[in-house]
Amino acid sequence: MTKTTTSADGTTIAYDVTGSGPALILVDGAMCYRDFGPSKELADALSDRFTVYRYDRRGRGDSNIAKPAAAGTTEAVEQEVADLGAVIEAAGGHAHLLGQSSGAFLALEAARAGLPIDKIVAYEAPLILDDTHRPNDADLAQQVEKLVEKGKRAAAVELFLRTVGMPLVAVKIMRLTPAFKKLTPVAHTLAYDLGMCVPFQQGVPLPGGYFKNVSVPVLSAAGSKSPAYMTNAQQAIAKAVPDGRYVVLDGQNHMVKASALAPVAAEFFTA
Repeated sequence: MTKTTTSADGTTIAYDVTGSGPALILVDGAMCYRDFGPSKELADALSDRFTVYRYDRRGRGDSNIAKPAAAGTTEAVEQEVADLGAVIEAAGGHAHLLGQSSGAFLALEAARAGLPIDKIVAYEAPLILDDTHRPNDADLAQQVEKLVEKGKRAAAVELFLRTVGMPLVAVKIMRLTPAFKKLTPVAHTLAYDLGMCVPFQQGVPLPGGYFKNVSVPVLSAAGSKSPAYMTNAQQAIAKAVPDGRYVVLDGQNHMVKASALAPVAAEFFTA
């Protein structure tokens, strides 16, 4: 059953709850929401040990956006952090977080902001912190935002998919699939993910002390089949937080399977 909570700016955030045990909130990556993405399988795998909260990030699924913020602004990140804070409050005032991709970085940003978090599992925050991958365009979020403003949602999704490495032929084929029809309605939310992550996709290390205020234990995870820039970034995150640990999931890539991630996350949360 869908429940709702209200964020600081009046945005309605929709979520659902399954299972029993300590509160655990799943934080989706770009364009994913409760009806599309990995959270359902993860919730099924973890609900025997945790009370699992799945929520639609702002502008996705059943969540709206009361006061849109411009791409790449501090306000935009603060809004997403406040949304997560509202879900934590609904979960009883504190919770574990399991974030994937940009959702992993959002979870870390929430910890930087001092939200009442118990532990974080961050799977492959999409940062480019060295020269093993070319930097993404610094204005990528604004490019996507402009395409959406012109009504070119499919083009915005295509630009994102090409940026994350999907071959052009695969993108063109995907446009013909039912999955693509689930992506275009949330194309406008790409500006939030890209605006948050692109400043850390420029091929330079994290700013000194960026995560020094993260006071909770963090498990930074990557897949053994993921590219070097991705695994290097997760190692950098684990070193940058005061209480960080790095783990590699054998045989996994960015599209990690719930059967591989859930046991590792559960062990970390309950240790």
